[in-house]
Amino acid sequence: MQQLIIVSIYFIVLLGVGWWSRSRVKSRDGFFVAGRRGTTLLVTGSMLATVAGGSATVGVAGLGFEQGLTGAWWLLVGCVGLSILGFFFSARVRRLALYSLPELVGRQYGERVAMAAAVLIVVAWTGVVAGQIVAAGKVLAILGMGTASSWMIIFTVILITYAVLGGQLSILLTDVFQAVMLFIGISLAVVLVLSQIGGINELRGSLPGEYFSFPLNSQFGWKNLISLLVLVGTTYVVGPDMYTRLFCSRNESTARNSTLLSASMLLPLAFGIVLIGMGARVLYPWIPAEQAFPQVIREITSPVLSGLIIAALLAALMSSADTCLLSQSIILTEDIIKRIRPAIDERKTVLLARINLVVLGFLALGMALVLKGVITSLLFAYTVFSSGLAVPVIAGFFREKLKLTSTAALAALITGGMVGLIGKIPGIEVPFKEDMGLIGVATSATVLFLLSFVTRGDEVAEGRG
Repeated sequence: MQQLIIVSIYFIVLLGVGWWSRSRVKSRDGFFVAGRRGTTLLVTGSMLATVAGGSATVGVAGLGFEQGLTGAWWLLVGCVGLSILGFFFSARVRRLALYSLPELVGRQYGERVAMAAAVLIVVAWTGVVAGQIVAAGKVLAILGMGTASSWMIIFTVILITYAVLGGQLSILLTDVFQAVMLFIGISLAVVLVLSQIGGINELRGSLPGEYFSFPLNSQFGWKNLISLLVLVGTTYVVGPDMYTRLFCSRNESTARNSTLLSASMLLPLAFGIVLIGMGARVLYPWIPAEQAFPQVIREITSPVLSGLIIAALLAALMSSADTCLLSQSIILTEDIIKRIRPAIDERKTVLLARINLVVLGFLALGMALVLKGVITSLLFAYTVFSSGLAVPVIAGFFREKLKLTSTAALAALITGGMVGLIGKIPGIEVPFKEDMGLIGVATSATVLFLLSFVTRGDEVAEGRG
Protein backbone atom coordinates (compact mmCIF):
# COMPACT_ATOMS: atom_id res chain seq x y z
CA MET A 1 0.00 0.00 0.00
CA GLN A 2 2.86 2.42 0.82
CA GLN A 3 4.37 1.75 -2.61
CA LEU A 4 1.07 2.59 -4.30
CA ILE A 5 0.77 5.82 -2.29
CA ILE A 6 4.27 6.96 -3.32
CA VAL A 7 3.61 6.15 -6.98
CA SER A 8 0.22 7.90 -6.84
CA ILE A 9 1.81 11.03 -5.36
CA TYR A 10 4.39 11.01 -8.15
CA PHE A 11 1.69 10.81 -10.84
CA ILE A 12 -0.36 13.57 -9.17
CA VAL A 13 2.69 15.87 -9.07
CA LEU A 14 3.32 15.24 -12.78
CA LEU A 15 -0.26 16.07 -13.70
CA GLY A 16 -0.07 19.15 -11.48
CA VAL A 17 2.99 20.43 -13.35
CA GLY A 18 1.21 19.78 -16.64
CA TRP A 19 -1.85 21.75 -15.48
CA TRP A 20 0.32 24.62 -14.19
CA SER A 21 2.16 24.76 -17.54
CA ARG A 22 -1.06 24.72 -19.56
CA SER A 23 -1.67 28.47 -19.36
CA ARG A 24 1.93 29.19 -20.34
CA VAL A 25 2.08 27.22 -23.60
CA LYS A 26 -0.60 28.77 -25.76
CA SER A 27 1.80 29.69 -28.57
CA ARG A 28 3.48 27.27 -30.96
CA ASP A 29 6.94 28.22 -29.64
CA GLY A 30 5.78 27.58 -26.09
CA PHE A 31 4.20 24.18 -26.77
CA PHE A 32 6.81 22.88 -29.21
CA VAL A 33 10.16 24.20 -27.89
CA ALA A 34 9.38 25.79 -24.47
CA GLY A 35 9.97 29.25 -25.93
CA ARG A 36 13.62 28.30 -26.63
CA ARG A 37 14.46 29.25 -23.03
CA GLY A 38 16.15 26.01 -21.95
CA THR A 39 19.20 26.49 -19.70
CA THR A 40 22.13 24.07 -19.51
CA LEU A 41 20.64 22.53 -16.37
CA LEU A 42 17.19 22.06 -17.90
CA VAL A 43 18.39 20.74 -21.26
CA THR A 44 21.00 18.42 -19.74
CA GLY A 45 18.49 17.01 -17.27
CA SER A 46 15.88 16.57 -19.97
CA MET A 47 18.31 14.97 -22.44
CA LEU A 48 19.63 12.59 -19.81
CA ALA A 49 16.18 11.69 -18.57
CA THR A 50 15.06 11.09 -22.16
CA VAL A 51 17.96 8.74 -22.86
CA ALA A 52 17.53 6.86 -19.57
CA GLY A 53 14.12 5.39 -20.25
CA GLY A 54 12.92 1.82 -20.56
CA SER A 55 16.02 0.74 -22.48
CA ALA A 56 18.32 2.16 -19.83
CA THR A 57 16.57 0.55 -16.87
CA VAL A 58 14.51 -2.55 -17.50
CA GLY A 59 16.16 -3.28 -20.86
CA VAL A 60 19.82 -2.80 -19.92
CA ALA A 61 19.37 -4.65 -16.62
CA GLY A 62 17.97 -7.51 -18.70
CA LEU A 63 21.04 -7.43 -20.95
CA GLY A 64 23.27 -7.49 -17.88
CA PHE A 65 21.30 -10.50 -16.62
CA GLU A 66 21.85 -12.32 -19.93
CA GLN A 67 25.39 -11.37 -20.97
CA GLY A 68 27.15 -9.38 -18.23
CA LEU A 69 29.15 -6.17 -18.57
CA THR A 70 28.79 -6.04 -22.36
CA GLY A 71 25.12 -5.21 -21.80
CA ALA A 72 26.30 -1.69 -20.93
CA TRP A 73 27.01 -1.09 -24.63
CA TRP A 74 23.31 -0.33 -25.21
CA LEU A 75 23.87 2.94 -23.32
CA LEU A 76 27.56 3.37 -24.13
CA VAL A 77 26.81 3.67 -27.84
CA GLY A 78 24.50 6.50 -26.81
CA CYS A 79 27.47 8.11 -25.09
CA VAL A 80 29.44 7.81 -28.34
CA GLY A 81 26.54 9.21 -30.38
CA LEU A 82 25.96 12.17 -28.04
CA SER A 83 29.67 12.98 -28.05
CA ILE A 84 29.67 13.13 -31.86
CA LEU A 85 26.51 15.25 -31.79
CA GLY A 86 27.97 17.59 -29.17
CA PHE A 87 31.35 18.14 -30.80
CA PHE A 88 30.31 18.36 -34.44
CA PHE A 89 26.61 19.12 -34.94
CA SER A 90 24.78 20.47 -31.86
CA ALA A 91 25.67 24.16 -32.30
CA ARG A 92 24.92 23.98 -36.01
CA VAL A 93 21.51 22.39 -35.35
CA ARG A 94 20.55 24.97 -32.68
CA ARG A 95 21.62 27.84 -34.95
CA LEU A 96 18.84 26.91 -37.37
CA ALA A 97 16.15 27.52 -34.67
CA LEU A 98 13.71 25.01 -36.17
CA TYR A 99 11.04 22.83 -34.56
CA SER A 100 11.86 19.33 -35.80
CA LEU A 101 14.32 17.03 -37.54
CA PRO A 102 12.27 16.79 -40.77
CA GLU A 103 12.43 20.61 -41.02
CA LEU A 104 16.21 20.28 -41.02
CA VAL A 105 15.97 17.56 -43.68
CA GLY A 106 13.85 19.98 -45.70
CA ARG A 107 16.64 22.56 -45.51
CA GLN A 108 19.10 19.93 -46.68
CA TYR A 109 17.17 18.25 -49.50
CA GLY A 110 13.82 19.94 -50.05
CA GLU A 111 10.13 19.35 -49.29
CA ARG A 112 9.78 15.86 -50.78
CA VAL A 113 12.52 14.38 -48.64
CA ALA A 114 11.28 16.24 -45.55
CA MET A 115 7.84 14.69 -45.94
CA ALA A 116 9.28 11.18 -46.37
CA ALA A 117 11.51 11.68 -43.32
CA ALA A 118 8.53 12.82 -41.27
CA VAL A 119 6.50 9.74 -42.16
CA LEU A 120 9.41 7.42 -41.37
CA ILE A 121 10.02 9.06 -37.96
CA VAL A 122 6.35 8.98 -36.95
CA VAL A 123 6.20 5.26 -37.77
CA ALA A 124 9.54 4.34 -36.19
CA TRP A 125 9.17 6.40 -33.02
CA THR A 126 5.91 4.64 -32.20
CA GLY A 127 8.18 1.72 -31.29
CA VAL A 128 10.27 3.92 -28.97
CA VAL A 129 7.21 5.08 -27.04
CA ALA A 130 5.93 1.50 -26.99
CA GLY A 131 9.19 0.39 -25.38
CA GLN A 132 8.68 2.80 -22.50
CA ILE A 133 5.08 1.66 -22.05
CA VAL A 134 6.13 -2.00 -21.91
CA ALA A 135 8.79 -1.22 -19.32
CA ALA A 136 6.31 0.78 -17.24
CA GLY A 137 3.92 -2.17 -17.20
CA LYS A 138 6.69 -4.48 -15.97
CA VAL A 139 7.70 -2.05 -13.22
CA LEU A 140 4.18 -1.19 -12.02
CA ALA A 141 3.20 -4.86 -11.89
CA ILE A 142 5.50 -5.02 -8.84
CA LEU A 143 2.72 -3.36 -6.85
CA GLY A 144 0.84 -6.67 -6.98
CA MET A 145 -2.44 -5.16 -8.16
CA GLY A 146 -3.48 -5.69 -11.76
CA THR A 147 -1.59 -7.14 -14.71
CA ALA A 148 1.30 -5.60 -16.62
CA SER A 149 -1.10 -4.93 -19.52
CA SER A 150 -3.57 -3.04 -17.32
CA TRP A 151 -0.72 -0.91 -15.93
CA MET A 152 0.42 -0.18 -19.49
CA ILE A 153 -3.01 1.30 -20.17
CA ILE A 154 -2.99 3.40 -16.97
CA PHE A 155 0.55 4.65 -17.65
CA THR A 156 -0.39 5.62 -21.22
CA VAL A 157 -3.45 7.60 -20.10
CA ILE A 158 -1.37 9.55 -17.56
CA LEU A 159 1.43 10.06 -20.09
CA ILE A 160 -0.96 11.46 -22.70
CA THR A 161 -2.77 13.71 -20.21
CA TYR A 162 0.49 15.15 -18.87
CA ALA A 163 1.96 15.85 -22.33
CA VAL A 164 -1.30 17.28 -23.72
CA LEU A 165 -1.62 19.74 -20.83
CA GLY A 166 1.85 21.23 -20.63
CA GLY A 167 3.71 20.44 -23.84
CA GLN A 168 7.46 20.94 -23.95
CA LEU A 169 7.58 23.34 -20.99
CA SER A 170 6.15 20.85 -18.52
CA ILE A 171 8.55 18.19 -19.81
CA LEU A 172 11.64 20.38 -19.34
CA LEU A 173 10.54 21.44 -15.86
CA THR A 174 10.07 17.90 -14.58
CA ASP A 175 12.89 16.11 -16.42
CA VAL A 176 15.65 17.55 -14.22
CA PHE A 177 13.87 16.26 -11.12
CA GLN A 178 13.31 12.91 -12.86
CA ALA A 179 16.97 12.62 -13.83
CA VAL A 180 18.01 13.19 -10.19
CA MET A 181 15.47 10.62 -9.02
CA LEU A 182 16.82 8.13 -11.54
CA PHE A 183 20.43 8.49 -10.34
CA ILE A 184 19.37 8.11 -6.71
CA GLY A 185 17.20 5.09 -7.51
CA ILE A 186 19.92 3.34 -9.53
CA SER A 187 22.53 4.01 -6.84
CA LEU A 188 20.27 2.62 -4.10
CA ALA A 189 19.47 -0.48 -6.15
CA VAL A 190 23.18 -1.18 -6.84
CA VAL A 191 24.06 -0.88 -3.15
CA LEU A 192 21.18 -3.12 -2.09
CA VAL A 193 21.94 -5.82 -4.67
CA LEU A 194 25.65 -5.96 -3.87
CA SER A 195 24.97 -6.00 -0.13
CA GLN A 196 22.66 -9.01 -0.55
CA ILE A 197 25.29 -10.86 -2.58
CA GLY A 198 28.18 -9.95 -0.29
CA GLY A 199 30.04 -7.42 -2.41
CA ILE A 200 31.63 -7.20 -5.83
CA ASN A 201 34.07 -10.05 -5.14
CA GLU A 202 31.21 -12.41 -4.31
CA LEU A 203 29.43 -11.28 -7.48
CA ARG A 204 32.55 -12.11 -9.51
CA GLY A 205 32.80 -15.52 -7.88
CA SER A 206 29.14 -16.36 -8.47
CA LEU A 207 29.00 -15.69 -12.22
CA PRO A 208 30.89 -17.18 -15.18
CA GLY A 209 34.10 -15.31 -16.01
CA GLU A 210 32.76 -14.14 -19.37
CA TYR A 211 30.19 -11.99 -17.55
CA PHE A 212 33.09 -9.71 -16.60
CA SER A 213 34.72 -9.76 -20.03
CA PHE A 214 34.64 -6.33 -21.68
CA PRO A 215 34.33 -4.91 -24.33
CA LEU A 216 33.42 -8.27 -25.91
CA ASN A 217 32.53 -11.78 -24.76
CA SER A 218 31.22 -15.02 -26.24
CA GLN A 219 27.65 -13.69 -26.34
CA PHE A 220 28.56 -10.25 -27.68
CA GLY A 221 31.07 -10.10 -30.52
CA TRP A 222 32.32 -7.48 -32.94
CA LYS A 223 29.29 -7.81 -35.20
CA ASN A 224 26.96 -7.12 -32.27
CA LEU A 225 28.98 -4.07 -31.28
CA ILE A 226 29.08 -2.67 -34.81
CA SER A 227 25.35 -3.27 -35.15
CA LEU A 228 24.63 -1.35 -31.93
CA LEU A 229 26.94 1.51 -32.90
CA VAL A 230 25.29 1.87 -36.31
CA LEU A 231 21.64 1.16 -35.51
CA VAL A 232 21.37 2.58 -31.98
CA GLY A 233 24.32 4.97 -31.72
CA THR A 234 23.29 6.96 -34.78
CA THR A 235 19.85 7.65 -33.29
CA TYR A 236 21.66 9.90 -30.81
CA VAL A 237 23.52 11.73 -33.57
CA VAL A 238 20.37 12.43 -35.60
CA GLY A 239 17.50 11.46 -33.27
CA PRO A 240 14.33 13.58 -33.40
CA ASP A 241 14.07 13.56 -29.60
CA MET A 242 17.67 14.77 -29.22
CA TYR A 243 17.13 17.53 -31.78
CA THR A 244 13.97 18.67 -30.00
CA ARG A 245 16.14 19.22 -26.90
CA LEU A 246 18.66 21.21 -28.95
CA PHE A 247 15.92 23.41 -30.39
CA CYS A 248 14.72 24.14 -26.84
CA SER A 249 18.18 25.44 -25.83
CA ARG A 250 18.55 29.18 -25.33
CA ASN A 251 21.70 29.35 -27.49
CA GLU A 252 24.36 27.33 -29.29
CA SER A 253 26.73 26.96 -26.34
CA THR A 254 23.88 25.66 -24.18
CA ALA A 255 23.09 23.05 -26.80
CA ARG A 256 26.71 21.93 -27.07
CA ASN A 257 27.45 21.88 -23.34
CA SER A 258 24.22 20.06 -22.48
CA THR A 259 24.89 17.35 -25.05
CA LEU A 260 28.44 16.70 -23.86
CA LEU A 261 27.43 16.72 -20.17
CA SER A 262 24.69 14.19 -20.90
CA ALA A 263 27.17 11.95 -22.71
CA SER A 264 29.59 11.93 -19.76
CA MET A 265 26.83 11.15 -17.25
CA LEU A 266 25.75 8.07 -19.19
CA LEU A 267 28.98 6.23 -18.30
CA PRO A 268 28.30 5.52 -14.60
CA LEU A 269 24.62 4.99 -15.33
CA ALA A 270 25.34 2.27 -17.90
CA PHE A 271 27.56 0.17 -15.65
CA GLY A 272 25.38 0.71 -12.57
CA ILE A 273 22.29 -0.68 -14.31
CA VAL A 274 24.23 -3.64 -15.74
CA LEU A 275 25.48 -4.51 -12.24
CA ILE A 276 21.87 -4.64 -11.06
CA GLY A 277 21.05 -7.15 -13.80
CA MET A 278 24.15 -9.24 -13.02
CA GLY A 279 23.24 -9.26 -9.34
CA ALA A 280 19.72 -10.37 -10.19
CA ARG A 281 21.22 -13.28 -12.17
CA VAL A 282 22.92 -14.48 -8.97
CA LEU A 283 19.95 -13.90 -6.66
CA TYR A 284 17.06 -14.92 -8.96
CA PRO A 285 18.47 -17.00 -11.85
CA TRP A 286 15.06 -18.46 -12.76
CA ILE A 287 13.31 -15.20 -13.78
CA PRO A 288 12.98 -13.79 -17.33
CA ALA A 289 15.80 -11.37 -18.18
CA GLU A 290 13.71 -8.19 -18.45
CA GLN A 291 12.17 -8.96 -15.06
CA ALA A 292 15.60 -8.50 -13.38
CA PHE A 293 15.19 -4.91 -12.22
CA PRO A 294 11.53 -5.27 -11.16
CA GLN A 295 12.44 -8.43 -9.22
CA VAL A 296 15.21 -6.60 -7.36
CA ILE A 297 12.72 -3.94 -6.31
CA ARG A 298 10.11 -6.51 -5.34
CA GLU A 299 12.51 -8.21 -2.93
CA ILE A 300 13.47 -5.01 -1.11
CA THR A 301 12.05 -5.36 2.40
CA SER A 302 11.29 -1.67 3.01
CA PRO A 303 8.03 -0.66 1.26
CA VAL A 304 9.02 3.02 1.38
CA LEU A 305 12.44 2.38 -0.20
CA SER A 306 11.03 0.13 -2.92
CA GLY A 307 8.29 2.71 -3.57
CA LEU A 308 10.92 5.41 -4.06
CA ILE A 309 12.88 3.24 -6.50
CA ILE A 310 9.70 2.41 -8.42
CA ALA A 311 8.97 6.15 -8.64
CA ALA A 312 12.53 6.74 -9.87
CA LEU A 313 12.12 4.17 -12.63
CA LEU A 314 8.75 5.61 -13.59
CA ALA A 315 10.40 9.03 -13.76
CA ALA A 316 12.88 7.67 -16.30
CA LEU A 317 10.16 5.96 -18.31
CA MET A 318 7.85 8.96 -18.27
CA SER A 319 10.58 11.39 -19.33
CA SER A 320 11.56 9.25 -22.31
CA ALA A 321 8.00 8.52 -23.35
CA ASP A 322 6.74 12.10 -23.11
CA THR A 323 9.67 13.55 -25.06
CA CYS A 324 9.40 10.95 -27.83
CA LEU A 325 5.61 11.25 -28.00
CA LEU A 326 5.73 15.04 -28.19
CA SER A 327 8.45 14.88 -30.86
CA GLN A 328 6.20 12.57 -32.88
CA SER A 329 3.24 14.89 -32.47
CA ILE A 330 5.23 17.96 -33.54
CA ILE A 331 6.49 16.14 -36.63
CA LEU A 332 3.04 14.84 -37.57
CA THR A 333 1.56 18.31 -37.09
CA GLU A 334 4.25 20.54 -38.58
CA ASP A 335 5.91 18.33 -41.15
CA ILE A 336 3.02 16.26 -42.48
CA ILE A 337 -0.38 17.85 -41.87
CA LYS A 338 0.72 21.49 -42.19
CA ARG A 339 2.66 20.75 -45.36
CA ILE A 340 -0.63 19.55 -46.80
CA ARG A 341 -2.77 22.27 -45.12
CA PRO A 342 -0.41 25.25 -44.59
CA ALA A 343 -3.25 27.71 -43.84
CA ILE A 344 -3.90 26.32 -40.34
CA ASP A 345 -3.40 29.16 -37.83
CA GLU A 346 -1.29 29.01 -34.66
CA ARG A 347 -4.14 28.30 -32.22
CA LYS A 348 -5.42 25.42 -34.33
CA THR A 349 -1.86 24.15 -34.78
CA VAL A 350 -1.43 23.74 -31.01
CA LEU A 351 -4.87 22.09 -30.76
CA LEU A 352 -4.00 19.72 -33.60
CA ALA A 353 -0.72 18.81 -31.91
CA ARG A 354 -2.62 17.91 -28.75
CA ILE A 355 -5.05 15.72 -30.71
CA ASN A 356 -2.13 13.99 -32.42
CA LEU A 357 -0.57 13.30 -29.02
CA VAL A 358 -3.67 11.33 -28.04
CA VAL A 359 -3.82 9.36 -31.29
CA LEU A 360 -0.10 8.51 -31.34
CA GLY A 361 -0.10 7.60 -27.65
CA PHE A 362 -2.79 4.99 -28.10
CA LEU A 363 -1.12 3.64 -31.25
CA ALA A 364 2.05 3.12 -29.20
CA LEU A 365 -0.02 1.40 -26.51
CA GLY A 366 -1.37 -1.00 -29.14
CA MET A 367 2.15 -1.85 -30.29
CA ALA A 368 3.28 -2.30 -26.68
CA LEU A 369 0.47 -4.78 -25.99
CA VAL A 370 1.50 -6.79 -29.07
CA LEU A 371 5.32 -6.78 -28.79
CA LYS A 372 5.56 -6.92 -24.97
CA GLY A 373 9.37 -6.60 -25.01
CA VAL A 374 11.39 -3.47 -24.23
CA ILE A 375 14.45 -4.16 -26.38
CA THR A 376 12.26 -5.71 -29.09
CA SER A 377 10.16 -2.54 -29.36
CA LEU A 378 13.17 -0.24 -29.36
CA LEU A 379 15.16 -2.25 -31.89
CA PHE A 380 12.17 -2.14 -34.24
CA ALA A 381 12.19 1.66 -34.05
CA TYR A 382 15.93 2.21 -34.21
CA THR A 383 16.48 -0.22 -37.08
CA VAL A 384 13.82 1.34 -39.31
CA PHE A 385 14.97 4.87 -38.46
CA SER A 386 18.72 4.35 -38.80
CA SER A 387 18.44 2.26 -41.95
CA GLY A 388 16.56 4.97 -43.78
CA LEU A 389 17.53 8.31 -42.33
CA ALA A 390 20.90 8.24 -40.54
CA VAL A 391 23.19 8.41 -43.58
CA PRO A 392 21.21 11.04 -45.56
CA VAL A 393 20.93 13.38 -42.54
CA ILE A 394 24.56 13.14 -41.45
CA ALA A 395 25.78 13.47 -45.05
CA GLY A 396 23.31 16.32 -45.55
CA PHE A 397 25.39 18.59 -43.28
CA PHE A 398 28.06 18.38 -46.00
CA ARG A 399 25.70 18.24 -48.99
CA GLU A 400 27.46 20.83 -51.12
CA LYS A 401 30.92 19.31 -50.65
CA LEU A 402 29.60 15.82 -51.36
CA LYS A 403 27.36 17.06 -54.22
CA LEU A 404 24.33 15.11 -53.04
CA THR A 405 20.94 15.40 -54.71
CA SER A 406 17.43 15.41 -53.25
CA THR A 407 16.37 12.61 -55.60
CA ALA A 408 19.15 10.40 -54.28
CA ALA A 409 18.33 11.29 -50.65
CA LEU A 410 14.67 10.38 -51.14
CA ALA A 411 15.57 7.06 -52.75
CA ALA A 412 18.12 6.31 -50.02
CA LEU A 413 15.61 7.03 -47.27
CA ILE A 414 12.92 4.81 -48.80
CA THR A 415 15.10 1.86 -49.80
CA GLY A 416 17.14 1.82 -46.58
CA GLY A 417 14.05 2.15 -44.41
CA MET A 418 12.23 -0.62 -46.27
CA VAL A 419 15.17 -3.02 -45.96
CA GLY A 420 15.38 -2.33 -42.23
CA LEU A 421 11.63 -2.75 -41.81
CA ILE A 422 11.62 -6.12 -43.61
CA GLY A 423 14.14 -7.39 -41.10
CA LYS A 424 11.87 -6.48 -38.18
CA ILE A 425 8.44 -7.67 -39.39
CA PRO A 426 7.46 -10.80 -37.43
CA GLY A 427 6.71 -13.88 -39.54
CA ILE A 428 8.68 -12.80 -42.60
CA GLU A 429 11.69 -15.02 -43.22
CA VAL A 430 14.43 -13.61 -45.45
CA PRO A 431 18.15 -14.44 -45.80
CA PHE A 432 20.38 -12.60 -43.30
CA LYS A 433 17.32 -11.34 -41.41
CA GLU A 434 19.37 -10.56 -38.28
CA ASP A 435 21.66 -8.34 -40.35
CA MET A 436 18.97 -6.48 -42.30
CA GLY A 437 19.49 -3.32 -40.25
CA LEU A 438 23.14 -3.06 -41.24
CA ILE A 439 22.27 -4.06 -44.80
CA GLY A 440 19.66 -1.28 -44.81
CA VAL A 441 22.22 1.33 -43.73
CA ALA A 442 24.66 0.10 -46.39
CA THR A 443 21.89 0.18 -48.99
CA SER A 444 20.93 3.73 -48.01
CA ALA A 445 24.54 4.93 -48.29
CA THR A 446 25.09 3.19 -51.64
CA VAL A 447 21.90 4.59 -53.15
CA LEU A 448 22.63 8.09 -51.81
CA PHE A 449 26.10 8.41 -53.33
CA LEU A 450 25.61 6.45 -56.55
CA LEU A 451 22.30 8.05 -57.44
CA SER A 452 23.65 11.51 -56.58
CA PHE A 453 26.38 10.94 -59.16
CA VAL A 454 23.79 9.89 -61.74
CA THR A 455 21.21 12.65 -61.09
CA ARG A 456 23.55 15.54 -60.27
CA GLY A 457 23.35 17.07 -63.75
CA ASP A 458 19.55 16.74 -63.94
CA GLU A 459 18.93 18.57 -60.64
CA VAL A 460 21.33 21.37 -61.51
CA ALA A 461 19.54 21.80 -64.82
CA GLU A 462 16.17 21.95 -63.04
CA GLY A 463 17.45 24.37 -60.43
CA ARG A 464 17.10 21.91 -57.51
CA GLY A 465 20.78 21.13 -57.04
